[in-house]
Amino acid sequence: MTAPPAPEESLDGPMLFGRVLDGKGGGRVIGWGAARSWKPEAPGEVLWLHVCRNKPGVQEWLDSLGIPEPTAELLVSDETRPRALREGNALVATLRGINFNPGAEPEDMIALQVWSDGDRVITLRRRRLQSPRDVLARVDAGRGPRDAGRIITDLVEALINRMNVSIVDMNDTIDAMEEQGSEADTDEMLARIASIRRNCLGLQRHMAPQHEALETISRTAPAWFEEDDRREIAESLDRLRRYLEDINISKESALVLQDDIRARADARSERTNYLLTIVAAIFLPLGFITGLLGINVGGMPGVEDGHAFWIVVGLCCGILLVQVILFWRWKWL
Repeated sequence: MTAPPAPEESLDGPMLFGRVLDGKGGGRVIGWGAARSWKPEAPGEVLWLHVCRNKPGVQEWLDSLGIPEPTAELLVSDETRPRALREGNALVATLRGINFNPGAEPEDMIALQVWSDGDRVITLRRRRLQSPRDVLARVDAGRGPRDAGRIITDLVEALINRMNVSIVDMNDTIDAMEEQGSEADTDEMLARIASIRRNCLGLQRHMAPQHEALETISRTAPAWFEEDDRREIAESLDRLRRYLEDINISKESALVLQDDIRARADARSERTNYLLTIVAAIFLPLGFITGLLGINVGGMPGVEDGHAFWIVVGLCCGILLVQVILFWRWKWL
């Protein structure tokens, strides 16, 4: 199981956290006030700000950085289909990550907007997302990215790695259900399979355009996005492609398992109906005889005969035996 995300820091304005990377894998904390007027103090320094995009004043702050208004609107928009574009010397991207917040489904993915001009990296999100925290932990440990391009590639890698966790969980669930066989609750299994198929469709819906967005970054990123960063993006693209294939396999496996469960349930139902039909066919003539002899009118044969009951019982047993023999020869039994 995936561990729950760490609690968020208190907001400093709209900022969740800020770091000035020293170009050596580490970074120092910076507050919101200093971040708004930040200028590099040493070669290799990069500012990384992680911002809650639905807080007041965020778009105005983006405008103050010289970001064109349509781009600023994109960075705070709820239209979060994965995409990427180059705008002058800046790279703009919207990416998606798995939602591991309590009570969320994997297909309920969280958007992460990214803007960078090589000196600044601004990441924006609305709901809590753990992947930026993973990269931040490495920065605080002195083992983090050293430039803007590597921040973006590390974020992409963290997002994709967390997708793998969800895909593996779904595959394990399908394998466990296949091993349960006919002993499991059919309704419960069908509900779980339906949930897995919804998750697969949701992941596929967002991961396919994310694949296109990463290809755009790899092809059109500005010069500050170095060659090794492009190679890292290519590796992430390859993993994402494999995960898309795994999702297709999971979806097909879930469909096959669903059909198998329904076929077994239909077979059990048909077997039950068949047995009930055979029982009804056997007792139909017996019921007719006993019903006929049970009518309460004068002239019934055997009323005064003490052996009449046993004669009727023998007759019914004979009819039953003949029926069983006939059904056996006709291969109904």
